[in-house]
Amino acid sequence: MAIRLPRIVSAKKVPKGYFAVYVGENHKRFVIPVSFLNQPLFQDLLGLSEEEFGYSHPTGGLKIPCDEDIFLDVTSRLN
Repeated sequence: MAIRLPRIVSAKKVPKGYFAVYVGENHKRFVIPVSFLNQPLFQDLLGLSEEEFGYSHPTGGLKIPCDEDIFLDVTSRLN
């Protein structure tokens, strides 16, 4: 029997097919599906990250500089 994961999961380890991003001032961690990378709305968020941080993320995690509420709104539209 297969277990279906929600589109945004909370996990310490990142499951296959997902990646972690850090959102907002508090850098809240979200684990989201890699399929979001193909979505224009999510690509807009990645553009914001590039403008603010460039390609250097010394902590190793991808930071997205927007409010958590906006991030959740965008990702809910992608589900």
